[in-house]
Amino acid sequence: MSGASAVAEQSLFGLDEIRRRASLRLLPAPPDPDDPETVVTGESELLPAHVTPRAAAVLVGVVARSQPQLLFTQRAQGLPVHAGQISFPGGKREPEDRSPLDTALREAEEEIGLDRALVRPLGHLDLYVTNSGFGIVGVVAEIDPLYRLTLDPGEVDDAFEAPFDFLMSEENHSVEMREWRGGFRRIHHMPWQERHIWGVTAGLLRNLYERLYGS
Repeated sequence: MSGASAVAEQSLFGLDEIRRRASLRLLPAPPDPDDPETVVTGESELLPAHVTPRAAAVLVGVVARSQPQLLFTQRAQGLPVHAGQISFPGGKREPEDRSPLDTALREAEEEIGLDRALVRPLGHLDLYVTNSGFGIVGVVAEIDPLYRLTLDPGEVDDAFEAPFDFLMSEENHSVEMREWRGGFRRIHHMPWQERHIWGVTAGLLRNLYERLYGS
């Protein structure tokens, strides 16, 4: 890559540009699942028509470094579902949560000990419906790089950062069609180093890419 190309790419994926695009292209309010105009991504077509997705939210955290990173967790191996998979901090909405932001921040505190005072919301992704019946709202936020974590070993084996520019470059995205219950699932993959980011997490990353950098 030439010097000029490197500078252009750094600018495209730099913190100031992320903030600018977030203010223009992310949803300022969480998507309303009851609004027929709401854009739905994910696997909603695999759910029976009468099923209402259960509300959930995840924190899509951009760590505000000179080269921005995204913060991920690796789920504990002992969990009954999705054990060992790469994910964003998050989970299902509880009655005390007033919004998807509350859900995402509460879950991040519980899972990895992330201080919500170090998180600045930037906007929301489209509603992502999973084949297991969850309607996930991705809350995109900026995280102070001075954060410190305390992992809940019952929930999380590891937390790590991966480069924002790598994950927002379309050449690093791949898709496979997998047969499932008589139909086909579109599964996104974004491997990085020894980590295999796939499934819902990769699908949310794809939605982030389309929101920020899509045409």
